[in-house]
Amino acid sequence: MNDHPSLTLATFAAQLDFDSIPREVVERTVNLYVDWLGSALAGKGARPVETIARFARQAGGVPDAAGNGPSEVLIDRSRATPYFAAMVNGAASHFAEQDDVHNGSVFHPATVVFPVALALAQARRASGREFIAAAVAGYEVGIRIGEFLGRSHYKVFHTTGTVGTVAAAATAGRLLGLSPLQMLDAFGSAGTQASGLWEFLRDAADSKQLHTAMAAANGLMAAQLAADGFKGATHILEGAKGMAAGLSSDADPARLVDRLGSRWATAETSFKYHAACRHTHPAADALLAVVQAHRLAPREIAKVVAHVHQGAIDVLGAVVTPRTVHQAKFNMGTVLGLVAHHGYAGVTEFEQGFDASEIAAFRDKVSMALDAEVDAAYPARWIGKVTVTTTDGRVFDGRVDEPKGDPGNTLSRDEIATKLQRLAAFAGAASEAEAARLLANAWQIAQQAQVGAVFEASSTAATAAVAA
Repeated sequence: MNDHPSLTLATFAAQLDFDSIPREVVERTVNLYVDWLGSALAGKGARPVETIARFARQAGGVPDAAGNGPSEVLIDRSRATPYFAAMVNGAASHFAEQDDVHNGSVFHPATVVFPVALALAQARRASGREFIAAAVAGYEVGIRIGEFLGRSHYKVFHTTGTVGTVAAAATAGRLLGLSPLQMLDAFGSAGTQASGLWEFLRDAADSKQLHTAMAAANGLMAAQLAADGFKGATHILEGAKGMAAGLSSDADPARLVDRLGSRWATAETSFKYHAACRHTHPAADALLAVVQAHRLAPREIAKVVAHVHQGAIDVLGAVVTPRTVHQAKFNMGTVLGLVAHHGYAGVTEFEQGFDASEIAAFRDKVSMALDAEVDAAYPARWIGKVTVTTTDGRVFDGRVDEPKGDPGNTLSRDEIATKLQRLAAFAGAASEAEAARLLANAWQIAQQAQVGAVFEASSTAATAAVAA
């Protein structure tokens, strides 16, 4: 029995060494980083993201009039303090709804971990090895806290906002070289700031980007405060008035230290194929399988029942008639309509047609039903099941046991690269040539002696290639 799991977890994060991380986990982390870059670029031009970026500039995020700062803001390639760079990049990478997700914790690690890792690594001129170790520390800590807080937490709280604050602190603390006790202080200061409520979905508010912006920024601040001697609650996770006491009714402290150092939860993380809430993906893939197997045109489909877990109903049920692109990504009928018509629910498909008449008509054919098998498997497994009834009375059942992007049905590096190029082009954040140079550099992050700017490093690499 572990009577102080917060300290055990903090010690692990503080002492995690690159050489102790299995090679396949390092490779997975590099893939997750490259995947995150695409989502971060996709936030360029998004109104909520640009609003947060303006706030950061006005609040003094740029250190001097010339815009010189140690850390890169990816949407406009400006420079800022690590705090504000992490804030803006955190907001940007959670907009397109294609950032990664860990099934068991229902947590999106990349959008709070990599903004902090990149900002601090650039500021401290850290190596790629240090960057990777810090990112893995953040993933491992965040995923375990998400699992610890359980299903009851996710029903009301946006786990990426709450848990993400501590994950960001773990990432920052590892790059800052905090001792185990300092890391515990960072956890305490991060946990007391953890926040994020699902209410925003009901009226299409912008809170989702605020959640990730502040989780990244507040986690980084918590670690920097701890480095300067600031004390935090030492039992912030499992204490009598800690996170579990206030944010969960089914917390399981054993999950915090489950096979710590031998089970690498980072490698369990899934990529997102469709640009929508992950709860829609299993049903979307199951519907696509039925449509392709039976060569069904959308007009031939009279009704679709998506058999789902309770978490999907809790989140998606709040959106009945989506009024914005972002809200549409949390509406099962819209996502299935786009998949039925286009074979894919990507950023362009949403922007160009989430409220098109044929998509709205298909949306009204879709319903969700709680399924005992699917619900029992969740959140460890996200099974997709649909029942499709055609206009001429035929009934087809579709099923997927691992949606595209899950570890057993993962994206290849070529698919991740294509995804990044698509997202960069969608937002106008990088030309095709710039994206190609960025990718060539990003795949080598673990070998870099010093983590430099994403775009400047790409230009340097290109110059060297031309010279060669």
